[in-house]
Amino acid sequence: MKPSTLKKLPAAKPKRATVRFGRPPKQLAGEVDTRILAAARKIFLERGFEGASIDEVAEVARSGKATIYARFRDKRALFTEVVTRDILSRISEFDAKTLTGGTIEERLTSAASTLIHWGLDRERIALMRLAIAEARRFPELASTVSRRARDLSTDLGIRLLSEVTQSGELRSLPAFAPERLATTARLFLDLVAVPMLLRALFEMDLDVLDAEIDQHVARSVTFFLAACRVP
Repeated sequence: MKPSTLKKLPAAKPKRATVRFGRPPKQLAGEVDTRILAAARKIFLERGFEGASIDEVAEVARSGKATIYARFRDKRALFTEVVTRDILSRISEFDAKTLTGGTIEERLTSAASTLIHWGLDRERIALMRLAIAEARRFPELASTVSRRARDLSTDLGIRLLSEVTQSGELRSLPAFAPERLATTARLFLDLVAVPMLLRALFEMDLDVLDAEIDQHVARSVTFFLAACRVP
């Protein structure tokens, strides 16, 4: 008898990975949003609004165009979110806890210098310049960011002055009374920080400006405190 012939069984097919549809978990969704906004920021800074494309943002973000459009209606909405989040978050992130100096004037000068050096980041100034250049195309963005930035910076100024004046003779001055502190903080920022910001937006050599910050702050703080002490 001939030995029985055994038929070979077909090889088992590898199992296909399970494809999940729907929204990703919150932590993953946040990571995707961060990647998209970081990529969009990079492309807008390199290409400007007109030169940027969703295709390039998707490539840099390692994300599909459908994922981007699920979050942002179009390029205008993406640009608006990049500018709003970037500029406003920068103000909110400043931490004035580490104040140095023995006198109130030294502590306030140290805090203000740190604030301005920290705030005049090259890429952020470039993004602000781009937003200004696109103000005609985005009038609501310009006004909204301006108002919110002013409100946030005033809150920051209040925290800064409150920290500096926790002890010492300034606490008893009328300018630092709780009901006047917001106005005093705004005047302080308009005197100390705003002139340097305006120069940063319109002067190309930020290294030259950076070297002048400490001297400008020292003069401005001296003037500010002298004005606050006037009866």
